[in-house]
Amino acid sequence: MLEKQAHLGKMDLYFADETRFSELGYSPYGWQKKEENISINVCRGESINCFGLYSKDHRFIYRLQKETFKSDNIVEILDSFSFELKKPTMVVLDNAKIHTAKNVLSRIQIWQKRGLFIFKLPPYSPQLNIIERLWKELKEGWLRPKDYCSADDLFFAVNRICNNVGKQIFLKHQTY
Repeated sequence: MLEKQAHLGKMDLYFADETRFSELGYSPYGWQKKEENISINVCRGESINCFGLYSKDHRFIYRLQKETFKSDNIVEILDSFSFELKKPTMVVLDNAKIHTAKNVLSRIQIWQKRGLFIFKLPPYSPQLNIIERLWKELKEGWLRPKDYCSADDLFFAVNRICNNVGKQIFLKHQTY
């Protein structure tokens, strides 16, 4: 129903969440032949965190920071976002503690007056949050093994990719 309303232009719909990119690399699975010796050089060390708002029409708003996101950061980002709205906007969030913290919940009425509404997903339903697919594609497809050689390389690559989502890089999905 939300997607239909967005498709009809009655509202904007964004899917939001945060993720971490670490120098440890990302390898959800893999295989190699017995005689093959395949490795990816990674470092133990730094990471960068990203909070993003993504729409099915490829609009992507993001914030990168080295520190772990806390509920105060979510309030700050959504507060700033609420001042830029052109029409009623729904933001889909999961039930992470930082999304359901008291300071976040206390802002909902203020955001609603500005046209920003929060839709909470049912517990354990990441498949309903499209930004999870964006994070997966970013980690598995758009970042290259050489991007993990140093913290600077990783941070630069993540920022470059995020900056190009919806401009030169697109998540493949059905639009509404």
